[in-house]
Amino acid sequence: MSLAPRAVLVHRTTEYEELLARHGTHGQAAFFLSARGRSVDAVRERHERTRRALAEVAAAVPLTWRQTRVERADLDRFLFGPEDVVVVVGQDGLVANAAKYLTGQPVIGIDADPGRNPGVLVRHRADRARRLLPYAAGAGATVDELTMVEAVTDDAQRLLALNEIYVGPRGHQTARYTLDLDATELPPEAQASSGVLVGTGTGATGWLRSLWEQRSSGLALPAPADARLAWFVREAWPSPATGTSRVEGLLDPGQGLRLTVESDRLVVFGDGVESDALELTWGQTVRLTVAGPRLRLVH
Repeated sequence: MSLAPRAVLVHRTTEYEELLARHGTHGQAAFFLSARGRSVDAVRERHERTRRALAEVAAAVPLTWRQTRVERADLDRFLFGPEDVVVVVGQDGLVANAAKYLTGQPVIGIDADPGRNPGVLVRHRADRARRLLPYAAGAGATVDELTMVEAVTDDAQRLLALNEIYVGPRGHQTARYTLDLDATELPPEAQASSGVLVGTGTGATGWLRSLWEQRSSGLALPAPADARLAWFVREAWPSPATGTSRVEGLLDPGQGLRLTVESDRLVVFGDGVESDALELTWGQTVRLTVAGPRLRLVH
């Protein structure tokens, strides 16, 4: 007997809940903010909108389904099943946070605070959940299959991301490494920089785009469903021992960007989540490529 679908509601702690955890009571949080010229009311209103959206989505789950909730901080310990329909209630970035833990489950993005989010990934309002849930579980659901980026180290550590992966120093030091591209005749280049960013077409609306615009790049950034990646070296430094001739480019499917570490320690993290980082030491190598899994985002 096959299991009934399970709705997994992904959410995150609100700013108001974080304030209460830090200050203990609403009054203390209000005093803290008022002393800095801010009001707690707007923060609480956003909290209430988020909680109402989460409650509305939970109430829309069909009675024959199972359902559970997972907070963003617990995603790395949560076991998703093949029968799950994942409903992300929050911001666009929360979809990216969940994406790397999935293996093909359909994802519904619910905008918990309309008007404050771009809505690139959280495309739906909470009142559409009742129709979307059975639709997403059906065989004919229309989804966008969004490309992801993967980093694999020489000791088999692996990291996935929906937007981008950063390789570089944890602080403000200089990263030293050798950069090499698969399937090219160009020799490897020793570089010193503030890190390397490799991202997808989804990420091309965020951090990647800021680098692209900053340097007036002529690269044609990929679209979210394109099976290509864009990469940029941040603030490459020319010296007698390091070069700057290879600071941006595109990666086709199967092609990889390889970095061999020549610093004491570099970190690799995805989608801005530094708490879930890989650490590399001198001599280690990481290869960044188009990932096999894709995010299946429901229309």
